[in-house]
Amino acid sequence: MRPGGASTWRRDVDAPLATGAHPAATWVRRSTLGVLTLLVLAALAGLLGVHTSTASASANGWDLSLRYPGVARAGLDVTWQATVRHPGGLGKNVTLAITGDYFNIYETQGFHPEPAEETRDGSTLYLTFTAPPGDTFVVDFDTYVQPASQAGGSGTLSVVDDATFAPLTSVRFSTRLSP
Repeated sequence: MRPGGASTWRRDVDAPLATGAHPAATWVRRSTLGVLTLLVLAALAGLLGVHTSTASASANGWDLSLRYPGVARAGLDVTWQATVRHPGGLGKNVTLAITGDYFNIYETQGFHPEPAEETRDGSTLYLTFTAPPGDTFVVDFDTYVQPASQAGGSGTLSVVDDATFAPLTSVRFSTRLSP
């Protein structure tokens, strides 16, 4: 304040206050409010964020089910779980073949259980696990999407024959990343 209590700010008493009534300003406000309303409704409906999808297949007496992130966001934890069933037992080992490049979008904490053996050719990662007793095997991939990932990925998961690596049953899957 200036000496004597006078403020440096002045109001022009005779000038009307601008209300933003210009037609362009009105439509900009309406459009912005509409976009915000749509975003809030999409969030309330659960359309934003991580969505887990499931892919399943059966062939040659083998059942394969995969829970994976259908839609994910960078930096968030995701579910990736494969379940293999074979009536009458799994044998000594269970070998899974996965499109190798698919895992490039993830920061991995590892597979649970850990594979007894793993190898990779030019395009496929082979994970061999010691089969548990019974006819069901479940493996979890503890992971989150890399913060720098911008694009998703797709791949194929197969249960393969231990000796020939021929697919016994396969599922295709795809993950889309949202900003």
